[in-house]
Amino acid sequence: MNKAGKPPGPDGGQVPPPIPGLHAPQQAQQIQIATRSVPVTSKGNGDMLDLTPEVTRLLNSIGMHDGQVILFVPGSTASLTTIEFEHGLKQDFPAAFDRIMPRDIPYEHDKTWHDGNGHSHVRASTVGPSLTVPFTQGRLTLGTWQQIVLVDWDNRQRTRDVVIQFWGV
Repeated sequence: MNKAGKPPGPDGGQVPPPIPGLHAPQQAQQIQIATRSVPVTSKGNGDMLDLTPEVTRLLNSIGMHDGQVILFVPGSTASLTTIEFEHGLKQDFPAAFDRIMPRDIPYEHDKTWHDGNGHSHVRASTVGPSLTVPFTQGRLTLGTWQQIVLVDWDNRQRTRDVVIQFWGV
């Protein structure tokens, strides 16, 4: 028994107190999965698109209240992240990549394919093609100034299908 007269936790130690803000355990419910594909068109070259309104709309239409949404962009020259989607950062984020991974240096990819987008592949793989965001009580758990964005690093306009998959109850 611990100091409170309760049995110890599974590892023999103290049972930790509940974490503030977490919901009490609920009756077991069947997990649902809903997958959607959303076409988006970008200008390329670091163009950022705010996907938050569409993800929110889909979550509301599906009707799940607790779970997670997984977003994935097929292809190797775009990425997904979160950011404060405002004018300054829409310029700062791609500009930072221009400094770190310049367009105008030699890339082996360009020597092989002659398409001039070696930098696009390197940038996209650095940020990553997927993102997971939890939702609770039917709302995405994003911060006040945080939005879900697609960044298209390719050197031309593209239309992409973003896969958005909801897991939850």
